Amino acid sequence: MKLGYHLNITQTQKLIMTPELRQAINILQLTTLELNNFIEKQLLENPLLDTSDEIQQTISEVSEEGEKFDIDWQEYFADGSDLGYSQQREIKEFFPFENVFIKSTSLEEYLEEQLRFQKLSPEELALAQFIIGNLDSRGYFTLNIQEVALDLGVSPEKFTKILKIVQNLEPDGVASTCLEECLIIQLRKKNQLTPLLENLIKNYLKDIGQGKLTKVADRLAIPVQKLQEQVDFLKTLNPKPAAGFGSNQDTRFITPDIIIEKIENEYIVLVNDVSTPRLMINSLYKEMINNPQADKGTRNFIEKKLHGAIWLIKSIEQRRITLYKIANVLVDLQRGFLDKGRQYLVPLNLKDVAERLDIHESTVSRAIANKYVQTPRGLYPLKFFFSSGVNNVTGKKISAEAIKKNIEDLIATEDPKKPFSDQKICQLLQQKGIKIARRTVGKYREELGIPAAVQRRRY
Repeated sequence: MKLGYHLNITQTQKLIMTPELRQAINILQLTTLELNNFIEKQLLENPLLDTSDEIQQTISEVSEEGEKFDIDWQEYFADGSDLGYSQQREIKEFFPFENVFIKSTSLEEYLEEQLRFQKLSPEELALAQFIIGNLDSRGYFTLNIQEVALDLGVSPEKFTKILKIVQNLEPDGVASTCLEECLIIQLRKKNQLTPLLENLIKNYLKDIGQGKLTKVADRLAIPVQKLQEQVDFLKTLNPKPAAGFGSNQDTRFITPDIIIEKIENEYIVLVNDVSTPRLMINSLYKEMINNPQADKGTRNFIEKKLHGAIWLIKSIEQRRITLYKIANVLVDLQRGFLDKGRQYLVPLNLKDVAERLDIHESTVSRAIANKYVQTPRGLYPLKFFFSSGVNNVTGKKISAEAIKKNIEDLIATEDPKKPFSDQKICQLLQQKGIKIARRTVGKYREELGIPAAVQRRRY
């Protein structure tokens, strides 16, 4: 066999991921808030980008004429007459009170405020603040007392004493070491702790959570109806004392990327880009690149930045167009949901939308990622409209969300003393023409946060 080197010319097609293409893909995946932050960053990095051509035009004209103005800008903006509205109208229309965000008090701040009224030494105050600062998201203190006391150089008895002081603060049950202690502290503060309730909390909480009331009633030799009353009372207590308090982090609000409004009998799709800056090329650099006397290095720099700026503007516009087209397809395919509700949501996958728009499924996937749409029926993630489903007796598919709504409706009408089992729900759905397995019913019920029949039963 003869070996040798040969040169061959072949023609192939390959998709090369250029930096510009990577940027376009990244922009498509951004939410409205993320896009605004990205644009702000690009405005700082690329001098050719601008959000207002009028400002640059004014500066250019003033510099050419050599005119200088001495204006008291603070006085100018204090007088709203030249801006087209008065000061009172500005406050009323542009700063509505319902849109003002007030930071809620955190549990740590609330507890430390109460410590000011406790007679504590500096050392005791420091220990109390340490306990407050180490509460978990539920309001529990779960650190090992012996180890913490050793690390802080105090006796476990002294640390426990300070822990009891914090536990006496509001809200009831705060700084508890476990759920059982949290419930007992709340009952003790209300002078409602009975031997029966204490026994239930210490020994039977797990059985009660699993709905085994008959078993517990037999062990305690009490009527199951009486046990039901005690359990109902325990459910009025707060297992998470920290609930209802703010955190030290700012509250995150969801800004819809798409808005669907119903006008008469038609649905109108709007891409929510009102807050997104409108980008354009800075007019000053337009003149520089057209100036034949400009330095070659300067021209090369401007041309490079110009290419990036134009691609960015096109990518943002392409994102807007893609979102608009996808939303319009969803309006057409999910008209039943928009008109009648969740039970009329039809099964839909990425391929269905991609084929209608003649784009790739991955483009649809990237476009709907982390995006939200405001509809007349509420705020939903775009992925909500892409729901799997099962076939009914006629061969037509029914979405998972529609089945969940049917399960909710069935459970809402059940007899609390004889709640429907998953098998019974399965049979009732099959009577409606929905072919579904019992295991699938259990899965959907758990996703809805609905407990099993044994836990829903009332005595």
